[in-house]
Amino acid sequence: MSAEDIRVMLVDDQELIRTGFKLVLLGEPGIDVIAEAADGAAALEQLEALGTNGCDLVLMDVRMPGMNGVDATAEIVRRFPDVRVVVLTTFDLDEYATGAIQAGASGFLLKDARPTELIDAIRRVAAGDAAMAPSVTRRLLDQLRTGGGAGLGAGETADLPARDTALEALTDRELDVLRLIAEGKNNAEISAELYLSESTVKTHVGRVLAKLQLRDRVHAVIFAKQHGL
Repeated sequence: MSAEDIRVMLVDDQELIRTGFKLVLLGEPGIDVIAEAADGAAALEQLEALGTNGCDLVLMDVRMPGMNGVDATAEIVRRFPDVRVVVLTTFDLDEYATGAIQAGASGFLLKDARPTELIDAIRRVAAGDAAMAPSVTRRLLDQLRTGGGAGLGAGETADLPARDTALEALTDRELDVLRLIAEGKNNAEISAELYLSESTVKTHVGRVLAKLQLRDRVHAVIFAKQHGL
């Protein structure tokens, strides 16, 4: 393992599922599976044992006995803020996956995703981007439009007028960046499309999140879709 490898922990109560993901990732250069856990509590113990900077990303099943993936994600975000979480769900969207958005997950994939999709999601999230299965995004937005927006938090859907004011505070370039984030583009892709350096794009992304008071790019995607961008 080199210093640049993405260190991944697999968390799923089914050993067969963990083994399957591990086999996919073992052959992938630049990704190293450093730990496994059968539930959220065990994952937190593993992270404690690994110490600071011991893990970069957790692949987290949402439905597990004991501590589920939503509660575990919230604890990871609170106690290990540098660790990213990609949530794995069997269904396009359920209350667990919605709750994981609120908890701070940086990515969402269906368990039947192709190996290439899994690897791409890991690389995107580790690089600071978001990764969401298109079907999950569509179902989430449908749920938000029909008033089932639990994933954004109890008060956030009532906050839209204030958020509209914040949207007006964005520069034209920041709006361009937000629209491209909503299309699922990473910093490199935004850089190429807008003819900007990646460092400039990163600065714009940070300003967009700060001005709109959004936790991460996943929430930026949701916000942009809600506002028709």
